[in-house]
Order: sequence, then C-alpha cells, then structure tokens
Amino acid sequence: MPPPRADTASRPRRSARGLDRRARGFAVEAAARRHLLLAGLHDIAANAQCRFGELDLVMREGDCIVFIEVRYRGSAAFGGGAASVDLRKQGRLVRAAAMFLKRFPALAQRPCRFDVIEASGDPEHPDLRWIRAAFDAG
Repeated sequence: MPPPRADTASRPRRSARGLDRRARGFAVEAAARRHLLLAGLHDIAANAQCRFGELDLVMREGDCIVFIEVRYRGSAAFGGGAASVDLRKQGRLVRAAAMFLKRFPALAQRPCRFDVIEASGDPEHPDLRWIRAAFDAG
C-alpha cells in the first residue's frame, strides 16, 4: 500500500457526519452553551484545564456555580452520554472543580453542583438533554 499523500496526511479525519472529533466536540459544546445561556445561566469559563482534566463549561445559575460535562454520543447503543460519566470520571471532575475553585476563591464560597448535558444526533444541531445535579461531589 502506498504511503498517504503529503497534502492529506496532516488533515484531520472526518467522520461520517462530516466533522473530525475535535470540531464535533466544539460544535456540541457550543450548542450546549447556547442552550444553557437561553435557560438563564451565565458564563464563567469554558474548557478550563488543570492536571486532573478539563471542565467543559463552568457557569453560574443564581448563586450556584455549575460545572457542566458535555457528552456526545452518535448512538445510544452503549448507553447515553450520561452513562459514560462513571465514578472515575466523576472523581476527576470533582478534583478539577476543586482546583478551579482554588484559583478563584471568591467562587469557592458559593454552592456548587455538577450537571451533565447529553447530546446526540447531528453534532452541529444536536438533541440535548440537561441533567441537573447529575452526581454529588461527596
């Protein structure tokens, strides 16, 4: 088999839906963010990185700081997006949220919760299911 052509070797792979994985993730997170803003939440941060991982969205609803994990699944054949936020992933999110709150101590005094946005279907216009208080930090 011949090696890939130089002009195509560095191009991102495109899925059957036409978007590479990173672009699909950004599109789904943007749709989730728009949905939450329309529901009255306010932006604090997006894609906040720390050594424990990434917080997809950090928003405020009233006095509450909301850490939102956005999970996309093209199919529910192996469970929806929320099913993929297992205990291990929850632990990483809780630790990442604690690091985030250390960086912003004024926010640490407010109540917090962890939500999950399940997305499916067309990544550019996904069907969204918002699961408030999907899990506890404790």
